[in-house]
Amino acid sequence: MRSMFRSVATIALLGAVACGGGASDLEHPSDRPHQANTNVDWRDQVIYQILVDRFENGDPNNDINVAPSVPGRYHGGDWQGIIDRLDYLEELGVTALWISPVVKNTEEDAGFASYHGYWTQDFLRPNAHFGDIAKLRELVDAAHAKGMLVILDVVTNHMGQLFYYDINGNGQPDDTLSGAGFSHTCLQICMNNPSACSADELRYCEDGSGYLERIIEWDPDYDARGVQGWTSLGFSGDADIRFTDWPESNRTPPPRPPEWFDWPDDKAWFDDPSWYNRKGRVYVWWRESDYSSDFVRTQETVGDFPGGLKDLNTDNPDVKEALIRSFQYWIKVADFDGFRIDTVKHVDRPELDRNQRGFWGDFTTEIRKYAHSLGKDNFFIFGEGFDGNDELIGSYTFGGTDAKGTFGRFDSMFYFAQKYRGVDAVFAQGQPTKNLECLYNSRMGRNGSDAWCSANGYKPGPMYSGTPHMASDEGGIGLAPNQVMVNFLDNHDLPRFLFEKNDPNVLRSGLAFLMTWDGIPCVYYGTEQAFAGGVDPKNREDMWRGNAALNYPGFDTSNEHFEYVQGLVEMRKANVALRRGEVSPRWSTTVGGARRDAGIFAFERVAPEQTVLVVINASEQQSETCAPQTEGGACLQTSLPAGSTLKDLMPGNDGETFVVRGDGTIAVTVPPRTGRVLARQ
Repeated sequence: MRSMFRSVATIALLGAVACGGGASDLEHPSDRPHQANTNVDWRDQVIYQILVDRFENGDPNNDINVAPSVPGRYHGGDWQGIIDRLDYLEELGVTALWISPVVKNTEEDAGFASYHGYWTQDFLRPNAHFGDIAKLRELVDAAHAKGMLVILDVVTNHMGQLFYYDINGNGQPDDTLSGAGFSHTCLQICMNNPSACSADELRYCEDGSGYLERIIEWDPDYDARGVQGWTSLGFSGDADIRFTDWPESNRTPPPRPPEWFDWPDDKAWFDDPSWYNRKGRVYVWWRESDYSSDFVRTQETVGDFPGGLKDLNTDNPDVKEALIRSFQYWIKVADFDGFRIDTVKHVDRPELDRNQRGFWGDFTTEIRKYAHSLGKDNFFIFGEGFDGNDELIGSYTFGGTDAKGTFGRFDSMFYFAQKYRGVDAVFAQGQPTKNLECLYNSRMGRNGSDAWCSANGYKPGPMYSGTPHMASDEGGIGLAPNQVMVNFLDNHDLPRFLFEKNDPNVLRSGLAFLMTWDGIPCVYYGTEQAFAGGVDPKNREDMWRGNAALNYPGFDTSNEHFEYVQGLVEMRKANVALRRGEVSPRWSTTVGGARRDAGIFAFERVAPEQTVLVVINASEQQSETCAPQTEGGACLQTSLPAGSTLKDLMPGNDGETFVVRGDGTIAVTVPPRTGRVLARQ
C-alpha cells in the first residue's frame, strides 16, 4: 500500500512535484557568463556541507508534503534558505558550499521521503521542493558574489526505485514468503507435546524449520545471472522489469529529454530496462570476510544499492553519454565550480587495471573539458568511496592511458580511511598518534622503512596519485590528488562526532587537526553549533531550529562552538603554510596510556613563505613534545632556526610563546584535548 503525508495547503502543489515545477524547470542552457576561477587554489578552501532540506526554509511556497516532526520526511529547506543565510556562512568564514543533489527525485519509498536527493527520477529537472532553475542559479551567483565556490552533489551509479522485478509474473510488486518455517501445528502441538504427532509430522516440522524464503520484488538479492523469474514450478528466465506509473510520487518512467538536448528519437533513454544491470541488491557487506574479494567487488559494481536503488549500466555507451551530457547541462545552467560524486566505488574497478578507462575515465575527463569550454578553470571533482581500504579507494585517483589516449579520474576522494584509522582511532578512541603519521606516509609513498607502520597494516604506498589529472588552464585543478584529500570528522552518512564521543573537548581537538592538516577541510553543517545526532536520519537535524540541548537559537554566532570553528577557519586563511605547506611529521606516539608525551602529534607545515609547527594533544592529560625520562627524555627536533621565538596562534589559547633551543629542539606543553599552532614572530 502506498501512502503520503498531505495537507490541504500542499495538495495544489503536488502537480509541481510530478511535472518538475514549471516552465522554467526544463530549459535550454542560457548563455549567461560563468565564473572563470582562474586563480582558484583548492587547497585554500574550507568546504561546508549542506543538506538543503535541513538548512533553512526560505520559501514556504515550495513546502510540498513536509512533515517537520518526522526525521525521514521533507522538512522544508530550500535554495532560497541558503541564499538567506549566506551572511551567516560568510561570518563563519567557509569558502566553498557543497549542496545536496538538485535533480528531481522519486517522492517517497517505504514511508521515507527523498529529502536528501539521492533517489533520482529525472536527471534534467530540478527538485521542486527546493525551487526552480532560476532560483538555483540565483543561489550560485549569490555565493560567488561573496567569494564562495559551489559544489554539486552528483549521483551517477543508480536511480531511485522506479521499477520492480516481476519475479512471479503477476504484474504487481510483491513481498512474499515461501516455505514452511514453523507451522502453527508444529509450534503449538508437536513441539509442546511430541507424542501428539506422528514421526512423519515431526520430520516435517524439523525439516521445515530451516526453509523459509523471502522474495522482495522491489529489492531482490543479487544474482550473478540477473534476477530470475520464478514460481513454485521453477525458473523462467530473466524476470520482467516493470516501471511504475505513480505520478503523485514521481515514480514514473523517466521522461524523454527535451528537443534542445538533441537526443536521437530512436535512441533509448533511462526508461529502457537495458540501461540497468538488473542483478539485484548487494548482500555481502555485513559479512564481507565470508566471500572472495572479487565476488564482493563484482556485487558492488553491478548490484543494486540496498533499498531498491536501481544500478545503471555505466558500461553502456549510451548511458555514459547521457550521464555526461546531463551533468554538463547542470554546469552550464547553474555555473557550479565542482562536483562531489556519490558511490564512486560502485562504478568501475581501476584497482584491477588503471589503464582500463571505464566510466570514470570518460566522465571526469569530459566534464573537465566542458568546464574549460565554458571559460571555467580549476573544476574540482572529488568522490565518495565509503570504505576504509586505502588501496581500493586510492585507485580511483590514478589516471591511465589506452588506445584513445590519456585520461584522468578523481582529483580527490572523501578521506574515509583517515576518518576511521586517524580521526576516530586517535581522537575518539585514544589510539597511538603514530596512526596519523602512517596514514600520511602511506598516502604519499613514504612508509617503506617504517617498521611500526608496516606491522600495523599500513602499506608503503603511494596509495593516492601524485600526478594532476589536468592543468588549471585546461579545466583541471593542476594539483595532485594526494595534495587535496577532503578531510572530515562526520557527514550525512555517519553519526555526528559528538554523538559517538559526547565530549566537546574531543570535538575541539579533532577540529584543530582538521583545520591544520594538509588537504581540504570539510565541515558538516551544524558542527559549529555542536549538533550531536545519531545515525541517519537523526544526524540530519534542522539547522534553523538551533541546538535545543544547549539552548542555542538557529544560526547563533555568539556561542563558543561557533566562535571556535570561526577562529580556526580565520587562522587557516591567515597562514599560507596551513593551506599549502608540505607536511613534515615531527612527533608521534606508538603506545597509549599516561606518559610525558601522551596523545601528542606534532608536524610542520612548510611553504616558501612560512613554516608553522602544529602540536595536537589528543589525550586527557597535559602533555609535551618530549619523551619520558625512561626513554632518554629527548624533545622534538624542529627545522626552525635555533633561538626562534614561536607564538601560539590557536584560537582560544593565550598566545604563549616558546623558544627553539640551541640544538634545534623544543619542548611544547599542550593542555588536554587541544593544540598549538606555533609560528615565528
